[in-house]
Amino acid sequence: MKHIIATLTLTLMTSLCMMLPLTAHAQALDTCFIDSLTGKERKTLMKWMFLSMSTHPELKAYSKVTPENLQIAKQEFGALITRLMVEDCYHETQAALRTEPQAIQQAIAQIVKLPIKDVVANTNVRSAISDSAKHVDQAKIKQAFTP
Repeated sequence: MKHIIATLTLTLMTSLCMMLPLTAHAQALDTCFIDSLTGKERKTLMKWMFLSMSTHPELKAYSKVTPENLQIAKQEFGALITRLMVEDCYHETQAALRTEPQAIQQAIAQIVKLPIKDVVANTNVRSAISDSAKHVDQAKIKQAFTP
């Protein structure tokens, strides 16, 4: 089981956009994972996502994330996934493992999408994104695409 979680976590970021057809077992597992998360756990996922992303070479210079902070976030993520699979969603996970193991990767991908939605829903983040449009040279774009 540890190998399955490690493999899923490593491939998780590259598979976020991958859409697998959802069967009944996959849908049940997705729903169970999402419904089992508390607001605090969604914040834990957000923190894990941010700290993990900060390790990217292009972002590392902008972050003061310590290896200890990252390790704690990884442990919290691991504990959360473990709890979801073996406690809250045991029966759904068991059915998925028997019939469609990719459903576990899909369910984890679904909960990893939540922090992105939560971050973008924040007023400050939306404002910063919107304000970026002020720096787009509308005249230059119009000139480039006007016959």
